[in-house]
Amino acid sequence: MLWKKLVQFGKGFFERKQESTYTDMPLGTAMHNIEITRGRGGQLARAAGAVAKLIAKEGKSATLRLPSGEVRLVSQNSLATVGQVGNVGVNQKSLGRAGSKCWLGKRPVVRGV
Repeated sequence: MLWKKLVQFGKGFFERKQESTYTDMPLGTAMHNIEITRGRGGQLARAAGAVAKLIAKEGKSATLRLPSGEVRLVSQNSLATVGQVGNVGVNQKSLGRAGSKCWLGKRPVVRGV
């Protein structure tokens, strides 16, 4: 089921659903879990803290700025989720020492040299 919520973007309000097409979104919207083609499932901006921005809409295609900095054209009919992926600070946690990785179940890497 799609849930609805009103979100203010600049001068007007935008009816936000969990998933919606780019035709419904105003320019500058932050989104994640983006389909490249309709029906294939989300393929772009799915990692922790990832967010892509809608920068242009032309005809049947939309231009997105991806987290890598790449600018990409995708179909306007494909779906995306509004907002940013959670767990933003996943890489900023300091483990402290080598034994901490073992407690997480990560085995030592041996290169065999």
